[in-house]
Amino acid sequence: MDPTDIRDRDLDEIGRQGERMLGWLETAQEELDKIVGVGQGPSGQVKAAVDPNGRVLEVTFGPRALRLDSRTLAEEVLAAVRLGREESERQARELMREALPGFDPAEANAQLGRLLDSYGD
Repeated sequence: MDPTDIRDRDLDEIGRQGERMLGWLETAQEELDKIVGVGQGPSGQVKAAVDPNGRVLEVTFGPRALRLDSRTLAEEVLAAVRLGREESERQARELMREALPGFDPAEANAQLGRLLDSYGD
């Protein structure tokens, strides 16, 4: 969609997508709450469970994790959390795609960004 050439039907479709999204969110919160992404540090000694909002639910350390120096251990934790977050976000996007066929959250976000940028010019 070209932000400089938005027609009434484009706005109507965006509105319908928004209504479908709100309807789905009302019924799907329970499914979203069940999503947990698990990430693992490069050594495999650190794992992190993260929800789609980026909240860290749990961090676990393997038996050899404490043999790592403090910098490496910190890097392992950050990598595990990042990968866990990415996994939970992927699961949430997949759930949205299944519930709202044809809706791509990343593309919708990009379109909104382009639209907002065009109004700033």
